[in-house]
Amino acid sequence: MRILIQLRPSPDLVAAVADPAQTVTTADVADGLPGVELDPAFTPVAVPRPVPAAGADPLSLSQPLDFSLAAGDASVLVRGTISDDELTARVALLPALRPDVVGVFADPVIESTPVCGGDPPSGDWHDVERLLTVPGLHAEGLDGTGVATAVLDTGINAAHAARRLGRAVTVDAARSWSPPGVRGRPGGFEVGHGTMCAFDVLVTAPQASLIDVPVLLSARPGGSALDGLLSDAVAAFAHLRGVLDAQPAGSRALVVTNSWGSFSPEWDFPVGHPGNYSDNAAHPFNLMVAALDKAGADVLFAAGNCGRECPDGRCAFTGRPIAGANSHPKVLSVGGVDVNGERVGYSSQGPGRLTARKPDVCAYTHFLGSGAFGSGEADSGTSAATPVAAGLVAAVRTRWPAAKLSPAQLRALLRRTAEDRSEVGFDYDYGYGIVDPAGILAALQRRARNAA
Repeated sequence: MRILIQLRPSPDLVAAVADPAQTVTTADVADGLPGVELDPAFTPVAVPRPVPAAGADPLSLSQPLDFSLAAGDASVLVRGTISDDELTARVALLPALRPDVVGVFADPVIESTPVCGGDPPSGDWHDVERLLTVPGLHAEGLDGTGVATAVLDTGINAAHAARRLGRAVTVDAARSWSPPGVRGRPGGFEVGHGTMCAFDVLVTAPQASLIDVPVLLSARPGGSALDGLLSDAVAAFAHLRGVLDAQPAGSRALVVTNSWGSFSPEWDFPVGHPGNYSDNAAHPFNLMVAALDKAGADVLFAAGNCGRECPDGRCAFTGRPIAGANSHPKVLSVGGVDVNGERVGYSSQGPGRLTARKPDVCAYTHFLGSGAFGSGEADSGTSAATPVAAGLVAAVRTRWPAAKLSPAQLRALLRRTAEDRSEVGFDYDYGYGIVDPAGILAALQRRARNAA
């Protein structure tokens, strides 16, 4: 089984790992872990420590937290493999044999959420523009200008997206990142799932600056061309934390769209095991998500394509398929509706595993748009709905950086203004409803007047 090993080495070594200007290898951190085949290609990642307020419960993650990367607080992750036959014994023995080992966690496969086939597209991307009142947003200066928007997927083909949109596409090569072994340049990858996601962001935020993070192209033994490992997402989020910290505090804005997730418990430790990912807020990746939110990033995840009516064939969770970070309380979990406002049958229903009230909202999907899978094929799945919502968030961030409107406040605004699709408010099919840009714009205008 592939695993992440959390260690607490010397403060000097932790500081070196956290410093992007220094190069630290797996061997420097964890050489000689008995029974573990370490992956030397994986660069160690610093994990911030959750810090509660003075006098608060030191063990609870369900409270306001800060996150410290100070050398005396942070820990370090490395990646490796333990034989399935020895897994239980080795996981139990490692902390006893190496006191600097403080945790062993699942490193599950992560996969994209592609089209659930059968039904033809419903409308096209111009219908989505109309439904999202894009001209009205742009008239208010909300077009994504200068807003860094990270697309964690299979890589972007900027030339293809530009041809389909009929306008230039900006890819920020300097701030893009690839897992070890991935070949290709930012914005120059093959047309596919990642290009679809980029296109769908740009429907509403055409001036956004795209950060290309082909996390699903990581080269792993036995992997396909459309999956990766959660450890690569850990490293990607560590990189994005550096991107965010380098921005001026007053204008800080980073939108992170993730159209992928873990479909099966086969790759995970059982629920209740301390190394579990799906239901464990203390898994290092779930901590990285919370830390990035606290630093000022808007993190969006697809709810997934495991809806009861039309589940993806890989869906293997028994109930509650919105798992791990896709159900994190600090992310916007996005379900899918067609341009008629009807939930698509593959959109996963709640409750979520980390937070029951998931998905948060729904956005549009199953429309003709990017042509990434052929000229007559839809941009589909919650894979499309998530970047559509991310484009709306990026548009808002044009004039409302995190210093003016925190990620938590923006999530609350999106939920409060959503078009309710039920008679009970929140429900597990639509969340709080379909994103409503007109309602968001009106709320922002009221907020601006009150601040004046």
